[in-house]
Amino acid sequence: MHKQWVISNPRAMMGKPVIAGTPITVELILEKLAAGETIEQVLEVHPYVTREAILAALTFAKEALRADVVYSPG
Repeated sequence: MHKQWVISNPRAMMGKPVIAGTPITVELILEKLAAGETIEQVLEVHPYVTREAILAALTFAKEALRADVVYSPG
């Protein structure tokens, strides 16, 4: 699902994953939601982003964290 919405280009946004056709990074979406914003609030500020794109960003992040990497909280 996320593959059509989330793309990465080493020449744009330092290669960070973004919502296709926008400068909005997956990281920014996660930061906003973690700070307590709702999906509706994110959509109000970024009307060119869709609910489906935000859900795809969350799916992308979930799958990225499934990698066999050990994270040290700190």
